[in-house]
Amino acid sequence: MARSDRSRVLIVDDEKSMRELLAIALAPEGHTVKAVPSVPAARTALAGEAYDLVVSDISMPGESGLDLLEEIRRGDPGLPVILITAYASMESAKRAFALGVFDCIDKGASFNVEEFRVTVRNALESRRAREENKLLKQELRARHGSGSMVMDSPAMRAVGEMIERVAPTPSTVLITGESGTGKEVVARAIHDVSSRAGAPFVSINCGALPADLLESELFGHVKGAFTGAVSAKKGLFQAASGGTIFLDEIGEMPLPAQVKLLRVLQERTIRPVGGTEEIDVETRVLAATNADLAGRVADGRFRADLFYRINVIPIALPPLRQRREDIPVLADLFARRISVEMDKEFSGFLPEAMAAMEAYGWPGNVRELENAMRRAVTLSSAGPIRLDALPPDVREPEQRVVPDAVGTPPPALPPGEKMDQYLDHLKAHLMQETLAACNYVQVDAARRLGMSFRSFRYYAKQFKLEVRPPVNGASPGSGSEE
Repeated sequence: MARSDRSRVLIVDDEKSMRELLAIALAPEGHTVKAVPSVPAARTALAGEAYDLVVSDISMPGESGLDLLEEIRRGDPGLPVILITAYASMESAKRAFALGVFDCIDKGASFNVEEFRVTVRNALESRRAREENKLLKQELRARHGSGSMVMDSPAMRAVGEMIERVAPTPSTVLITGESGTGKEVVARAIHDVSSRAGAPFVSINCGALPADLLESELFGHVKGAFTGAVSAKKGLFQAASGGTIFLDEIGEMPLPAQVKLLRVLQERTIRPVGGTEEIDVETRVLAATNADLAGRVADGRFRADLFYRINVIPIALPPLRQRREDIPVLADLFARRISVEMDKEFSGFLPEAMAAMEAYGWPGNVRELENAMRRAVTLSSAGPIRLDALPPDVREPEQRVVPDAVGTPPPALPPGEKMDQYLDHLKAHLMQETLAACNYVQVDAARRLGMSFRSFRYYAKQFKLEVRPPVNGASPGSGSEE
């Protein structure tokens, strides 16, 4: 529904005088009103045109307003319905609200035209809010579902749902995550689908500037405030007025600037460096950090009151190793985008190249993956991207990337056995089992374990693993391929 004060309202009442009274009451509101005498007539009207609100009597000959409400809920759950009656009862009211009626109004002697108009306004505003939220979700998916954000994994779908919920609000958001996980991308997504999308989005790295210069950048300064201040300058809070300011790496913000930022969040005013007057600002604050802010509060490097002010709505971004389902999609997205930039053809990845990327731990997260794709596209010629076009760390990781701790704890050390011997035993068992699961293809087993092929061959010889399939179904014995 387009955002407009002119809405379509359907009135259903068997009494002509009441239909006329309700239509007259809504005339000053500028709505398009259609009045019908029965539920069948309402059904015909609803089938022919879209309405934003239905106002119906409860008690009518034949089918009742409750029957109409129940039918509307099955066909259009979001369409608000107001029920009116001169014979209101507790039982009918209970059923109406159980079916999701917006409100019930007594049309008897206590009927008040102005109260009726207010109820209609509220119902229509509720409808608008739901429709706008739906549009926000659609826009978010269109802009970020297959663009700069990939949400195939459950972890990122949860992030997307949180973005949808917070984008329409003015709340301060703290985005946390390891370096390279895409914190600014999330901040831009929140801004782009909010009502502030047409206003500026301003970003600053709080750890990149010394304290005095950071304060000048954020809050501006007056002429002569310090050496070199030859003229007054607006700060980024003013530049982002009506829009969003993104404070990246807020954990690195010096303490003096933290004090001033706290005042901005509390009072919604700024005071330029060297100035004496307060300036009102209406700017949404989004912040991000890869640091443990709670730990910094404990050791006195970050103000506790500021931490609680910015941690209103936290969004935690998972590292890439916890969203491996997204790796193929992200790799394809980056490779296609970079290929267009370089005016090169892109025809996908060879299976071994994609397998290596899926097995790698990506300590630099999405940023590292994007840089790897830039290298791969640059070094690739015709045809799919090959394994040798990937960075050495991706092709041959020097050590296994240990996944985040999940599941049951390891078994206790058997009595009388040394820890190193026991760990070697466990490693040998795991490698042998993985070899069997991979049909004794060492490259596949190494990749599944997150080991380099060179390391896998070394330990296979050291542990005397069986690296060939057993002959005639015999159990694997000792020995290793030389």
